[in-house]
Amino acid sequence: MRILTVDDEPLILMDIESRLKEAGHEVVSVHNAERAIAVLASRSIDLILTDIDMPGSMDGLMLAEAVRERWPPIKIVVMSGKKRPGRGQLPSDARFVEKPFRAHKLLEAVGIW
Repeated sequence: MRILTVDDEPLILMDIESRLKEAGHEVVSVHNAERAIAVLASRSIDLILTDIDMPGSMDGLMLAEAVRERWPPIKIVVMSGKKRPGRGQLPSDARFVEKPFRAHKLLEAVGIW
């Protein structure tokens, strides 16, 4: 699976990328939603894994909505260690993972599809 990971914390991003690559996924990682949109516009991606809290003009929830509107087939997993999305804040088919998570929880969230 081709996965785009989005998180502003470099160590978390490296850890997630490493775990997903070990599981056999192709991974592209970026540090903010704006860069994520650029990647999505230029590459074929199957799933996006994004943090909620990120600097810039768009947070992870806004990114999830933009992805759903513009690229409906892409699966979405949203993660956060600070807050859970409220009712109706995520696209109906998106998944949520609470950070910090163990490797099996990450792979379970990604492997749901």
